[in-house]
Amino acid sequence: MKRDDQILPLRLQAEASRERMIRNAKDRDRALARTGNTDVLGPLPDDGDFGVDDAVADSNDGFDASKIIVIHPGSQYMRIGFASDALPKTVSMVAGLKWNVTESEQYEPRPRRCDYEATPEQQFGDEFSKKYTKQCNDLKIDMRANKRKVLPNSKELVINYNRRTPPERIPEHNDPVRIEWTDVSKETIFTGLAAQRIPDDSDPKFKLFWPIQHGWLNERDSSSMEFLSSTLTFVLEEAIRNELSLDSSRLWPQYSCVFVIPDLYDKVYVQELLKIGLKEFEFAKVCFIQESLAASFGAGYSTACIVDVGAQKTSICCVEDGMCIEDSRINLKYGGYDVTETFIKMMLYDHFPYQEINLMQRYDFLLAEELKITFCTMNQADISVQLYNFHLRAPSDYTRKYQFKTYDEVILAPMGFYDPLIFDNSSKLDGRRNVVDRSYNAYDPDLPDDPVSAAQIAILTSIKPSLGINNSLLSNGEVSTPAKEKSQPFNLLSRLDSDMLGNNGTPGTSTAGSPAPEGSNTPNPGAGPNGHGNGGSPGPSNLFQFGNGSPAPLDNIFTKSPKDIAIERDSVLPIAPLDTAIITSIQHATKGDDKKFRDLIGSIMVIGGGAKTPGFAPFLEERLKAKRPDLADKILVGASTREMDGQVVVWKGASVFGKLTGTNDTWISGLEYERLNNRVLHHKVAFNY
Repeated sequence: MKRDDQILPLRLQAEASRERMIRNAKDRDRALARTGNTDVLGPLPDDGDFGVDDAVADSNDGFDASKIIVIHPGSQYMRIGFASDALPKTVSMVAGLKWNVTESEQYEPRPRRCDYEATPEQQFGDEFSKKYTKQCNDLKIDMRANKRKVLPNSKELVINYNRRTPPERIPEHNDPVRIEWTDVSKETIFTGLAAQRIPDDSDPKFKLFWPIQHGWLNERDSSSMEFLSSTLTFVLEEAIRNELSLDSSRLWPQYSCVFVIPDLYDKVYVQELLKIGLKEFEFAKVCFIQESLAASFGAGYSTACIVDVGAQKTSICCVEDGMCIEDSRINLKYGGYDVTETFIKMMLYDHFPYQEINLMQRYDFLLAEELKITFCTMNQADISVQLYNFHLRAPSDYTRKYQFKTYDEVILAPMGFYDPLIFDNSSKLDGRRNVVDRSYNAYDPDLPDDPVSAAQIAILTSIKPSLGINNSLLSNGEVSTPAKEKSQPFNLLSRLDSDMLGNNGTPGTSTAGSPAPEGSNTPNPGAGPNGHGNGGSPGPSNLFQFGNGSPAPLDNIFTKSPKDIAIERDSVLPIAPLDTAIITSIQHATKGDDKKFRDLIGSIMVIGGGAKTPGFAPFLEERLKAKRPDLADKILVGASTREMDGQVVVWKGASVFGKLTGTNDTWISGLEYERLNNRVLHHKVAFNY
């Protein structure tokens, strides 16, 4: 076996440190020789005070913050900038390619209608109608309980007004903010807002490709990994050229790059970014940081529960002393886009005057986002019948001014975070694993090694109880990122013996939700319908039971391989109410430590564009207090500190991380990648890869 000092990355690191020491010693000798005073041992002034700045320059070893590019890719937007910038540039994470069909022709209109000929109340089916009506009634009861005025005929006022108000047509020359549509005759490929401004009826036709969707590589729209990789590379390249003004690719090798990746990442995605950074762009060095850790850097918190509500995914992770707590990581597949779609759906149900709206059309999508940002709120005090207007600007058509009324749609859509079944989740797993296979262990090709966490398994188990028994048997308490040194424990008999005899000592990590601390009235999210079943360490009575208490088929359990379990896990879409998911994450981070639980539940930080809805943090705080009334005085939900926009906190933290070059040993150079390929990640990244 190799010793640490024989491994290439560590050897190069030691050589660099040695060279730095020699160079510093020579510089010091020169300074002493210049003064002619050899009795002075410390560093002397040289053209001004030799102080902190010089020390930083020394430790940075020639690194310049303006030579470090920080990239935070997302499902809808990318933040990009130099580490020396105060704020990043924001670019739409999309490419428009010449294609034989547009996306609005290829896919059915969104929001999905069951019957286009039916009345607005019947278009979305009975199930949505029942859910929406129930939400409306629950809100009325809640508002009355909070002593807020509720007019009995509010809905009728909205529906009647929307039904009989035609749009006003405005000639183009009278429209002061008319849109400049993209001229498709000049280029064959566009990115960012220029791609979104391509007219849907352009000649030739263009189709929009989003390389990342729901926090994953977008496999639904990609025919191969090569196509997906080239699209992602092109979007990044255009952002570097246009936003950072680095037009010439000959300049790129002078720069290093920090990539921000999800807390629960796909290894193939990380490896693809590494290849793009070092092979396609030929950056000098590349390093990676997880989103939640970057957020804690950006906000200046050492311990916090980070809730990052993005466009299409929401991630929750507890951070302690500069490290993500592995078992607390949760990745839910809903976000701000789902609120946009549900808001439009509810408005259509209430006879929204622009009934033809289709989020697959580019101008309609941008309009819907604008309506959501402008009108949605989570403050009950703002809920009343309101009259609003908007302008519809479509290519080669008149501008139309619509007037419409809203009532409770503006609060019910963002409340979907606490009842995610109101969202349309039907197509979020489409194409998953069709193009990008999961990663497998280098030493055991049948063992999947993408990171998982106990908290994420608890969420999946609450949806599909059979996952709990599989993971409790196969993980033996080790459900976080598999490390290569650990042997893979499949000795089921010894596990059974120790469980039956009660010799388990310290219980392994619960794979399906830790029991809530005493005094809680919250059912364990990993439990079955009767409130028990999968929680805690499996004992003789519940080791082979599903969440509903029925015995699991033993032959089926023992024949399932780790690969089968990973396939089953991939088939379940992780969605859960946001408040339940946060408590699950903190329970798995603290593992029964009451003091730590109180610390984390009192330092919840909400960030991300999806959380910019007015009143989001106070509403979440009230929901958590209702879940845990015993800790009501301890629960505190805040936004990022220093008045920083929640959308850029992660990028800002990554830029701080990039500047820590004196103590940052996670940079990967081209030489290391050339020699070791993806294996270099195991030795270099700051987390358990």
